[in-house]
Amino acid sequence: MSEVTDDGRPAPQEFEKVLTGATATVASFEERQLTFLQRLQRFLHAYPTTVPFVVLLLGLILGVAVNPSRFTAASNFSTVLTQVMVIGIVGVGQTLVILTAGIDLSVGVIMVLSSVVMGRLGVIDGVPVIIAFPLGLLCGAAFGLLNGVLVTRLKMPPFIVTLGTLSIIGALNTFYSQSETIGMQDIQDKANFLQIMGNQIEIGNARIMWGTFLMLAVAAVVWYILNRTAYGRHVYATGDDEEAARLAGIDTDQVLLSVYVLAGLIAAIAGWALIGRVGAISPTAGESANLDSITAVVIGGTSLFGGRGSIIGTVVGALIVGVFRSAVSLAGLDVLWQEFAIGVLIIVAVALDQWIRRVAK
Repeated sequence: MSEVTDDGRPAPQEFEKVLTGATATVASFEERQLTFLQRLQRFLHAYPTTVPFVVLLLGLILGVAVNPSRFTAASNFSTVLTQVMVIGIVGVGQTLVILTAGIDLSVGVIMVLSSVVMGRLGVIDGVPVIIAFPLGLLCGAAFGLLNGVLVTRLKMPPFIVTLGTLSIIGALNTFYSQSETIGMQDIQDKANFLQIMGNQIEIGNARIMWGTFLMLAVAAVVWYILNRTAYGRHVYATGDDEEAARLAGIDTDQVLLSVYVLAGLIAAIAGWALIGRVGAISPTAGESANLDSITAVVIGGTSLFGGRGSIIGTVVGALIVGVFRSAVSLAGLDVLWQEFAIGVLIIVAVALDQWIRRVAK
């Protein structure tokens, strides 16, 4: 029996029940009216990492189709992981920046300069590696801080800021390194720790570099920060709507500043992995890391407009780049078609992101 007030009208809780039932009915009706594409659009909006996993699967199928024996060989698996481990680490830092609707064009040169600082201090200048290594990491964090200060204090666009620091850090790298490469033997004799990420572990017939596990460790730590801490929620909120986040009490400038510092620090860690992968310390290594990291992030499903994306997607995005390049190479095509395929993937990823974002409008 329905409850009524003293004047014979239905009680407020009755109105609430009716309203709730009506809302559920309308929602159910609207759901039934959605087309397949609209349902897919909503699903991908709720689970954005689905797309990169599907693309990775397609890349694996393509590789098996063009050359099943060589593509599925353990040596090829090892090669793909070796190719993506540095970009995967840099991409994690780039993800933090892009989640806040920014971009960092300087992470590649920060990575290289940090590796050069570690190497020249530890090998050329004779500084103990226990000091040279953290100074290299500090170098990366310092340039990240510079980017963050220019973005937050002077309110300059991230693209312009990092485009400028790209040239500045690149020039400093050339000046400090004197365009000299430090060879493998010199590193082994005086600062072997810097090369440790190039060590390999045999798993079955595959030989996997320690740098691959470093990539997974960095990704795991940042994933935890983004998904299990208040700071991570602040990063997403700042990227989704900076003004709304500020009105909600979030210090958005502090969030942005910390994001660029972390990106610089992670780029320096990637510099350590770069030394292990190359086997030497070269001032010209990793020149394409800036664009490659953005490629991994975008293909991995992180929105260039901020507020949506994941670290898992970025790691998968880096693997997608490696798998497609391997498949195209094994197909016997010219290397230019590798870049063509990656370019197509980037355009499709951005177009798909814009289509998915329309759900929220």
